[in-house]
Amino acid sequence: QVQLVESGGGLVQAGGSLRLSCAASGSVFSGNVMGWYRQSPGKQRELVARINYVGSTNYADSVNVRFTISRDNAKNTVYLQMNSLKPEETDVYYCAASNAWAVYTDEYPFWGQGIQVTVSS
Repeated sequence: QVQLVESGGGLVQAGGSLRLSCAASGSVFSGNVMGWYRQSPGKQRELVARINYVGSTNYADSVNVRFTISRDNAKNTVYLQMNSLKPEETDVYYCAASNAWAVYTDEYPFWGQGIQVTVSS
């Protein structure tokens, strides 16, 4: 059974930074694509960034340059460094795992429980 556990969320002022972590258990982390998504109430979950096992990355246009996704395969952990945060990026952030270079949520079979990020103005 794969378990993904996010940490590092919280409250930050606009322009500030947070680093999210996602620790994965089980063998699925190894060799898989890891993604970070976010979701506001009433909106669809959107892909923020993804990274494959060898470190290739892809970002949503809205976060490019400001956010950095990385992974430590020895620790089964993926990170999302978020800089210059904006109030409109207040969301629940989710970690997900897939065996494909996936974009759509239904292509990610494994999900964390989500963690709140609140950016105050």
